[in-house]
Amino acid sequence: MVRGENVVKEYRTGDQTIRALKGIDFRIDPGDSVAIVGPSGSGKSTLLNLLGLLDVPTEGEVRLRGEDVATLSDGERNRERKRTIGFVFQSFYLIPTLTALENVEMPRMLDRTPRKTRERATELLERVGLGDRTDHAPDELSGGQKQRVAIARSLINDPEIVLADEPTGNLDRDTGDRILDLFEELRTEEGVAVVTVTHDDYVAEAADRVVDLVDGELRGETARADGGGEP
Repeated sequence: MVRGENVVKEYRTGDQTIRALKGIDFRIDPGDSVAIVGPSGSGKSTLLNLLGLLDVPTEGEVRLRGEDVATLSDGERNRERKRTIGFVFQSFYLIPTLTALENVEMPRMLDRTPRKTRERATELLERVGLGDRTDHAPDELSGGQKQRVAIARSLINDPEIVLADEPTGNLDRDTGDRILDLFEELRTEEGVAVVTVTHDDYVAEAADRVVDLVDGELRGETARADGGGEP
């Protein structure tokens, strides 16, 4: 589904050039469960942005269904993101003036099926355990509840890939288990690929493939012994 070959990403800071990714190869297939681990500043967020079509590489290629994303216009990348990718941001990015339900609906606000959007958003909030918080504003929710709203929002467009930055970072273990179970259900029953950036060994152990990213380079990839993906 998504392939990267010899991917380099550089940023300019004043008169310096920072090379965040140093010629890495990667792939995400339908139904994959991948955890990206590594220390702060290793390039994990940069890689997540490339996978999510929020950025394009400085060198090398990122291909979505065989098409080089660098050849797409901004509008085309926006449409592909909406159609293909769900994001779970570590900072939530909930709109404070909207309810939990409206925040989940937000990516589909301009669609012409408001009734179906409302039904889908309600169902997703129930799946993440917030069926009784649909009319609450973000400032009426705990950090863990905001995280679950963000997770529900990432699923509103039935994405093919979910990209999650520390998806359990604000959750207690029981709630984190529920979210990981939901990701596993999406993966095994609906073929959704789930990619997490995490410092939590517990989350990494739940993934089929663990990618170790250090200083912009892939230092290793392991597959779970009970049937995970190929290394």
